[in-house]
Amino acid sequence: MLSSFLVSAGVVAVAELGDRTQLLTLLLVARWRRPWPIVAGILVATLLNHALAAAVGQLVAGFIPEDILRWVLGLSFIAMALWALKPDDLDETPAVRSGLGTFLATTVLFFLVEMGDKTQLATAALAARYDHLVLVTAGTTLGMMIANAPVAFGGEALIRRLPLRYIRWSAAALLAVIGVLTLVTF
Repeated sequence: MLSSFLVSAGVVAVAELGDRTQLLTLLLVARWRRPWPIVAGILVATLLNHALAAAVGQLVAGFIPEDILRWVLGLSFIAMALWALKPDDLDETPAVRSGLGTFLATTVLFFLVEMGDKTQLATAALAARYDHLVLVTAGTTLGMMIANAPVAFGGEALIRRLPLRYIRWSAAALLAVIGVLTLVTF
């Protein structure tokens, strides 16, 4: 049971490195300079988004034979590895409307940005793999917080010091390894 939580946290933390949600976090911090409501908004949005994704993942897993599920999951992680190589930019993030509070704006923006994102798909895949909806949701949410909270608190200084290209490559390599391991050991 604990492995479903730890694997879920690790997969999402790695998948989020250099992702557009980190750029969105940086954008929100630059706008409001209030990390605590931003981190709280990320937490709420991620819990809602990933709980929905995990529920869908478990539902789908009930209809797919185990051999096919292994291939779908393994190839999904490899596809996420390739996706991680694509740089995100600020043009892809929705504009922040000035009338919203920091918390509400962060919650809405993160929920929308995560729709169809690789971490949402990873959450669905992990929930299909493990039969622990709550632990997968908690793990993927923790992974999202591990990746984004330091950006909220360290902000621009942190991003300037991190070589995002190498982080993306490392994340892609780790996701590819997870995909291959899923194919081999499911």
